[in-house]
Amino acid sequence: MKTIYLATKNKGKIREFETFFSQFNYHVKSLLDLDNNIEIEETGLTFQENALIKARTLCKYINEPVLADDSGLEVRVLNNEPGVNSARYAGIHGNDELNNQKLLEKLRDYPNRREARFVCVLALVYPNGKEIIVEGDCHGIILNEKRGTNGFGYDPLFFIPELKKTYAELTSSEKMSISHRGKALKELEKVLMNDNNHRRI
Repeated sequence: MKTIYLATKNKGKIREFETFFSQFNYHVKSLLDLDNNIEIEETGLTFQENALIKARTLCKYINEPVLADDSGLEVRVLNNEPGVNSARYAGIHGNDELNNQKLLEKLRDYPNRREARFVCVLALVYPNGKEIIVEGDCHGIILNEKRGTNGFGYDPLFFIPELKKTYAELTSSEKMSISHRGKALKELEKVLMNDNNHRRI
């Protein structure tokens, strides 16, 4: 079984990548599996910059191909906040409850302007310097209260009108079929399958 390294400690993201790569017989490893406690500072101003920072840093450290994801929520009326700060919107990295509370407080004065999209940029970096970058997004609206118990982050607030469900009400396979990360992974798969030099990750 082949291995793909992920430059993340986010257990929710890791589960989604495991679901995707299992169909290709890949074993997923992440920063949680490495002995050293590697901290990568995300100083980029865009999702693409942060994805590349993470992938390049870990690739240089382990000298293996690395896939990094940078993703987040953009709310139109808030000038695309929280954006690249999605995971630390409330000031504490990865505190979903506080991040959701802050988002709802910010939207309190905009009851009818809740359009939003999730964005995901994937960067696959090879030790030889080759880099592949793909992107996916999913449009929806932000609810006034959380619905569903699946997923993580802003998933319970992100409602998809066509499905009449939030991300957190979808099964893993349902979410992967329409989500920003799922779409980005499909784009990555197309690139890899069409590039004879990179069919093996």
